[in-house]
Parts: sequence; C-alpha cells; structure tokens
Amino acid sequence: MEYPQYKPQSDHLPLNDEELSTLDDMLIKLPVEAAMNIEALDGYLAGLLLSPQRLADLPGAAWLPTVWGGDGDDLEAGSKSENYPFVSGKQRKRVTLLVLRHLQSIEWQLNAKPELWEPIFSVAEDEDGDLVDAEEWAIGFLTAVDLAPESWAPLFEDAVSGPLLEPIALLGGDESTLSEAQRAQLADLKHKDELSRAVLDNVLKLWELRKARQG
Repeated sequence: MEYPQYKPQSDHLPLNDEELSTLDDMLIKLPVEAAMNIEALDGYLAGLLLSPQRLADLPGAAWLPTVWGGDGDDLEAGSKSENYPFVSGKQRKRVTLLVLRHLQSIEWQLNAKPELWEPIFSVAEDEDGDLVDAEEWAIGFLTAVDLAPESWAPLFEDAVSGPLLEPIALLGGDESTLSEAQRAQLADLKHKDELSRAVLDNVLKLWELRKARQG
C-alpha cells in the first residue's frame, strides 16, 4: 500500500468543526479497536511534529496506518479486504487527506500563530466550572514517541524538556507503571485538570525549544 509523504508546504486550511466530527466518526466506526479517536489523533500528530525525527523525511507508511490501527499486516491472507480496515479506497483516501490537512494545520499554527493553537481535549462540566481531560490526547502523543524512542529519550532526560514532558507521560502512560501517588493524582479530577491544562503551555515551550535546536 502506498501512502503520500507529508509535505509541510501543502494547504494548511484547518478542518472545520464538521470535518473534525466527520473524521472522528469515520475513525471510531472502523472495525479496529486500535483506531484513534480525534483526541488521540490530535495528540499523535503533535507528537510527530515535535519528534526529533523529521516527519517530512518519514514515508507515509511509517506513521499513517497507525492512525487507523494498521493495515492488518498481521492477519492471515484472505481474512481481510483489499482496503482493510476501510470499506473502500475512496474512504481510505478521504481519511488520509483529512489527517494530512489537520497535521499541516497544526504545524502552521505552531509556527505562525501559536496563540491560536488549541489541542483537542475532553471537557466535562463541573459545579466549579469545566474540567479538562487530556488523557486520550496524551496517549496519542506517546504513540508518536513510541515510533522513535531512541530519538525521544534525550528529551525526556533533559533538565529543561524533561519536566515539560512529565504531564504528558503521566496522563498517557501505562497505568501499571505508575506509583500509588501518581494513580491518586489521576483519580483526582481537579488535579487531572491541572495536568491537562499544563500540556498546552508545555507543548508550546517544547516547540520553541525544537525550533532553537534546529537553528
């Protein structure tokens, strides 16, 4: 299966609310448990853009199928359709184009209008106001990290970038690796809200660090 390679100079027209909803609906209806929802996708794309490994150098096949849970390469021959997990090539192309547009829009906003960038988090109403939950977003971000763990390791260990990545690692990491204290933090919705709100500012700082490293 051939996939387009990411080209940052392509159209950066942001997806409107209807298109975001359509993309989310198309992904969650796929017959694959590992397919991302729109929050995880948004985090995944941000992680790909922040990765020390340049996304423009990666073939589309190296990262695009992860969005919909893979192309079924582990399935036995004859047990999947030609366009698995999509019902048609047209649907696959539609999802791919929406993902690429959203990716390019995120990069454009981070570069040109960082004050306009709004990650897609869950928001629940509370008697004291809205509570933000970036868990799904962080899971998506860490999925991007898992594509290049050796490249990311120095950033997690760095005295500056490491603390900026901590909320993401805590929100999206494997719960079995967390301490009791960390589990208690995530169980407290208000503390989870604080961690989630920190992600936005931290990502913007990480982006500035990335630009400084690239000169």
